Amino acid sequence: MNYLNVENISKSYGELTLFENISFSIHKDQKVAFVAKNGTGKTSILNILAKTDEPDTGQIIFRKNIKVSFLPQEPYLDSDLTVEATIFSSDNPILEVIRNYENALLNPEDTEAYQNAFEQMDIHNAWDFETQYKQILFKLKLENLQQKVSSMSGGQKKRLSLANALINKPDLLILDEPTNHLDLEMIEWLEEFFAKEHITLFMVTHDRYFLERVCNEIIELDHGKLYNYKGNYSYYLEKKEARIEQEATETGKAKQLYKKELTWMRRQPKARTTKSKSRIDDFADIKHRAHQRRKDHEVQLELNMERLGSKILELKKVSKAYKDKVILDKFDYMFQKGERAGIIGKNGTGKSTFLNILTQTAQPDSGKIVVGETVKFGYYTQSGITPKPEQKVIDVVREFGDYIPLKKGRQISAQQLLERFLFDRKKQYDFVEKLSGGERKRLYLCTVLIQNPNFLILDEPTNDLDIVTLNVLENFLLDFPGCLLVVSHDRYFMDKIVDHLFVFRGEGIIEDFPGNYSDFRIYDDSKPVISEATEGKKEKKNWKKDSNVKLSYNEQKEYKNLESKIKSLEFDKTELEKEFLNPDLSPDEINTLSNKLQVIIDSIDEKEMRWFELTEKMEE
Repeated sequence: MNYLNVENISKSYGELTLFENISFSIHKDQKVAFVAKNGTGKTSILNILAKTDEPDTGQIIFRKNIKVSFLPQEPYLDSDLTVEATIFSSDNPILEVIRNYENALLNPEDTEAYQNAFEQMDIHNAWDFETQYKQILFKLKLENLQQKVSSMSGGQKKRLSLANALINKPDLLILDEPTNHLDLEMIEWLEEFFAKEHITLFMVTHDRYFLERVCNEIIELDHGKLYNYKGNYSYYLEKKEARIEQEATETGKAKQLYKKELTWMRRQPKARTTKSKSRIDDFADIKHRAHQRRKDHEVQLELNMERLGSKILELKKVSKAYKDKVILDKFDYMFQKGERAGIIGKNGTGKSTFLNILTQTAQPDSGKIVVGETVKFGYYTQSGITPKPEQKVIDVVREFGDYIPLKKGRQISAQQLLERFLFDRKKQYDFVEKLSGGERKRLYLCTVLIQNPNFLILDEPTNDLDIVTLNVLENFLLDFPGCLLVVSHDRYFMDKIVDHLFVFRGEGIIEDFPGNYSDFRIYDDSKPVISEATEGKKEKKNWKKDSNVKLSYNEQKEYKNLESKIKSLEFDKTELEKEFLNPDLSPDEINTLSNKLQVIIDSIDEKEMRWFELTEKMEE
C-alpha cells in the first residue's frame, strides 16, 4: 500500500541549491532511512514531508486519511503545559477516553460519570493502550507527569516529543535524529519497540546500529542523485562500495574514450557531416563522465604531536556529589600512553561532570588530579561554538591554529583540514550562520583538532553528524596517536574507536571494562538479574579485579581479540574448504588454494597456543 509519493521536489536558499528534482515513494510497513551529507537538505526534506515547509518545485501526494507524526530535532511544545497535558493535547480519541476515565476516578461520588467512563474504556479497548503509553513514558524517564515543559531540559523535551509521536500510533512516523538525547538503554528499548510495532518509518539518523537493526530500506542522496538499497545498513555498505567501484571503472573507461575522441576532434575539418555532429554531441557526454570526481575523503595522517611524558593523568581518591547525588566516590585511575577509553552510562550518572573534572573546568569535592606537564587537552563539549557575527568558516578555524604538524616535516593547513572534514574551498568562505546544525558541529571538531592536542576528550561528538562525516572522524581518530577519551551513545562508533570502557552505573559506581561496547553487552547480558534491593546494597567493584586477575591490561585486550580472531579464521577456513568441492579446479588452482588453507591453519594453531597460554595464566 502506497502511503506517499514525492515527485520532483527541489529546494534552494538564495544561491544555495540543496537538491533538485528528487522523487521517491514510501509504502506501508517500510522502515526507511534517508542518508546524505550534512548541508544537503535532509532536514529540509523531512520538514517538507511533515508539511512544516514547502518545496520550491514538485509536490508530495499523501494517501487519503493516513495519519502522520513528525519528530523534529527541535520539538514544538507548549511551555505552559505539563507532561501529562502535552500527551493528552493530541487529537487521539483513545487518549480522550483515558483522560475522561482518570478524571472520573478523581470524583468517585459521581457514580454515573464513572460508569460511563468505564464503559467507554471497554468499548474503545483503551486498557492496553493506557498501560502502553505509561510504559513509554517510563522507558523515556518521563515519570513526573506534572512537570512543566518550561522546566525541562532540551533532552527531556526531545524525549517528550518522541513519546507523544509513539503514543499517537501514526500510520507514518517521520523522525529526525530520534536517538539524540537518549541513553543506550533507551535506544535499545526503542529498537525493540520498532521491531515489534507495525509502524511505517521514514527517518534521518546517524546511529548505524539503529539503522542496522531497525531499517529495511535506505535511500541515499549522493552528489545530487538518489540511490535505493532494499536492505539494512550492512547491505547498504556492501552495495554502495560495489556501486562506487563500478562508477570508478566506468569513469576510467570514459577517460580513455575521451582521449581517443579528443584526438579525433582535433583532426576533423571545419565542414562536418550529420554523422560527425552526432559524434560531437556524444563527445560532450563522454567528457562529463570522464571528469566526474568523488568528493569523499579518506584521512591517513601521521600526526606529529607533542610527546606525552611518563606521567599523563592520574586521579587519586576523587569524589564529587551534587547534594545527595553521588557522581564519583574515591575514584582512582592512572591513564597510560595511547589509551583509548569510552564512557557509557545512563543520562544523569555524571559522565559530562567527570570530563569537566578531568579538564579542571569543574572541581572535585575531595581527592587530587595530577596532570602531566606535557599534556595538551583538546576538549569537544556538547555546547559547540559561538561564532562572531559575519564570521567565515576558515576564519573560525584560524583563530585556533594555522596548521597541524605531520611527521617528516610536513604539515596540514587549516584549509586542508577543513577539506578533509568535507568543507570544500567554496564552503570555507561561507558565513558560519549559513551552516546547518551538523556542519557547525563538524566545524567545531576542526577547531579542536587544529590545536594539535595529545589528549583528546570528546563529549557526544557524533550528535548531528552525518554518516559520511562519522567515517571521516573515525578514520582520523584511528590515526590519532595520543590518549583518547570519548562519551558517546553511538555504539558503532564506540566499537570502532575504543579499547576499554568506564561504565557509569550511578551512585558513584564506575566499572572499568576491558573491551568495546559489543563485548560489554554480551558480558552484561550474561550476568544474573539482581533485585533492586540487592542492587542498592551492591558494593563498588572493578571488573578487572573480578576477572582475569593474573592478566595485565594489554593481555586482557589480547585475550579478547584472540577469541574473535580465531572465530574469524575458522570461518575463513570453512569457506576455503568449500572451494575444493569445485570439480573444474585446475592443478594450479588447487595448489594455490592449498597454500592459502595452510596459512590459515598455521595462523589458527599459533593463536590457539597463545590463547591457551593466557588461559593457564589466569587459572594459576
